[in-house]
Amino acid sequence: MVEKELLKIFKSEQALLSGHFLLSSGLHSGQYMQCALLLQKPWIAQGLCQTLAKKLSGIKVDVVIGPALGGVIVSYEMGRALKIRSIFAERVDGTMVLRRGFSLKKSEKVLVVEDVITTGKSTQEVVKLVKEHGAKLVAVAAIVDRSGGGAIFDAELFSLLKIGITTYRPEGCPLCGEGRLPVVKPGSRTH
Repeated sequence: MVEKELLKIFKSEQALLSGHFLLSSGLHSGQYMQCALLLQKPWIAQGLCQTLAKKLSGIKVDVVIGPALGGVIVSYEMGRALKIRSIFAERVDGTMVLRRGFSLKKSEKVLVVEDVITTGKSTQEVVKLVKEHGAKLVAVAAIVDRSGGGAIFDAELFSLLKIGITTYRPEGCPLCGEGRLPVVKPGSRTH
């Protein structure tokens, strides 16, 4: 699957939204990649993650982990594609933790996944959690990388689609200045 094909899927599934959005990072944007609209269809999620898993050939991975909420389905489908265990981290009192009996073993080779990476904040929090458990980060993967190269990790980042979508600090957001579009928060993290 090439980037043009994936962008076409986003458009046909109405998952590339236009408007005035408050991102999980606190930034504003005129476009939003709503991966949940793709991932709600298991056959699309499976196909995307199988394609993403192929990009990781040659990298030994023992377990895949993603942040709740956006990384849960991606982690599950990547686990299926790679035939490895899949877990997820959850935010408790503002900190990513392992719950529900999930664990990481020392020196276990870990792949951290996400649906969309913008600033990389949630992904970095999961990377930190992996290291705190003594496990080894071997790669990071996402369906969409919209960071513009700004999200840097301690392992290589793999993605299916790299797309540049402009973001604004709230105080300098021209969409706020125009005052014609109310700001909408479509993401999963609350401030």
